[in-house]
Amino acid sequence: MKLSDFDFDLPEGLIATRPARPRSAARLLLAEGDGMRDLHVRDLVDLLGPGDRLVLNNTRVIPARLQGLRRRMTPQGEAVAKIEVTLTEPRAQGGWAALVKPLRKLKEGEEIAFAGGLSARVAGIADGQAALVFNLEGAAFDAALAKAGDMPLPPYIAALRAPDAQDRDDYQTVFARHAGAVAAPTASLHFDDDLLAALRDKGVAFTEVTLHVGAGTFLPVKVEDVTTHRMHAEWGEVTESAAAEINATRAAGGRVIPVGTTALRLIESAAGEDGQMRPWRGATDIFIYPGYRFRVTDGLMTNFHLPKSTLLMLVSALMGVGRMRRVYAHAVASGYRFFSYGDASLLLPSRRDEGTESRREA
Repeated sequence: MKLSDFDFDLPEGLIATRPARPRSAARLLLAEGDGMRDLHVRDLVDLLGPGDRLVLNNTRVIPARLQGLRRRMTPQGEAVAKIEVTLTEPRAQGGWAALVKPLRKLKEGEEIAFAGGLSARVAGIADGQAALVFNLEGAAFDAALAKAGDMPLPPYIAALRAPDAQDRDDYQTVFARHAGAVAAPTASLHFDDDLLAALRDKGVAFTEVTLHVGAGTFLPVKVEDVTTHRMHAEWGEVTESAAAEINATRAAGGRVIPVGTTALRLIESAAGEDGQMRPWRGATDIFIYPGYRFRVTDGLMTNFHLPKSTLLMLVSALMGVGRMRRVYAHAVASGYRFFSYGDASLLLPSRRDEGTESRREA
């Protein structure tokens, strides 16, 4: 299975830099079996009903992008360098792993000062990242970060415009509860309170799980044989009640439809070979590509993904490689907007792939 199998041409003009307003006004491409229909997210009310369960990722994105200053005394006087920091993963005792630009200007032991009284000491540099220890922890850290940080827009949006105050609302789901993500579960950005209420009125059930999306979700695949790719790890939790709800839906013959690839990867990580969900907590780096046999997933609501990405491989596993090529060709030709602030698709396969390949490194 080659990386080139998951490539396609995407005009830059189709990369969304702002979301639709209202959220549920975004377009929705329904791919059900071999058919396709052009709809809108608000039409989910007509597509779903009693017996269906949507699985939502309730992670909350933190304002993980920081602008700071590093000061150093030299024989010529004080040298000041601007430092851009993107937090990627929490560590013990107030520490964080972080991407830093420019990394070459940092040395272990140096301090970086940010706005709002926040500062960090460089505890180490390895594997292209810096280990930072902040001067604040807990609620004090959260409050200072809220003042000093910006939302960590994906690189394909950040390359087109800078983050602003509007992104604090736009890049956060309406049901975000547990802080820890540095990227949004973007399919969930299409839901607003009115749509959630309308779906509940139709009898659609909801289950919340938590997967803290990491910056690794944007890492490119660098191997031509995709089966040798190693996924990044992300922390997640499926509670006992969430597992019971999903099991009850399956026992009743209902459909389990995760909203977003993050929710899908988490429930597939927590499911046993017998298709039964169990409470689960920990890091997962499950890699789903064509040949994977889905254990609990009956469909998927998701945005349109980057060429050659693991997320495109995941949807191809669900629907088939050839089928997804046709779906994406239709989306491009029809002017659907791509990536985090873009439009959505509802993928409902007519039958599950009988393959069994997957990789679980965790």
